[in-house]
Amino acid sequence: MKHLVRIIIISVFVGFLTSCGVGSYTVSSGKADKAGICFVAPKKYDIRVEVDGKTYDIQTIKHKTYHRNRNIRKTALMTISVSPGKHTVKAWSDNGEIYSRTIFVSTDETKIIEL
Repeated sequence: MKHLVRIIIISVFVGFLTSCGVGSYTVSSGKADKAGICFVAPKKYDIRVEVDGKTYDIQTIKHKTYHRNRNIRKTALMTISVSPGKHTVKAWSDNGEIYSRTIFVSTDETKIIEL
């Protein structure tokens, strides 16, 4: 009799443990795995930028425009999308090379380089 009661109690306990779940699933959240680089200067002018060997033709963002009443759409158009991490960045204007450094950009960060 004790053996039968023990089996019933264990069966009920195991049944509660295994019947609670509908299925298995995972949830992932966090910041998007993206980053950006943009250039600001006292005035707007055309520059050529090389990031890890890939070349982009963009314009600088006017310094005051960036800080006050900046046009988000224009800023987004002049931002270079990169993966988070370490990047070698060079920039040229008509006058020659104006920037050359290795930078680190964190996840979901836009690195603002002042020229």
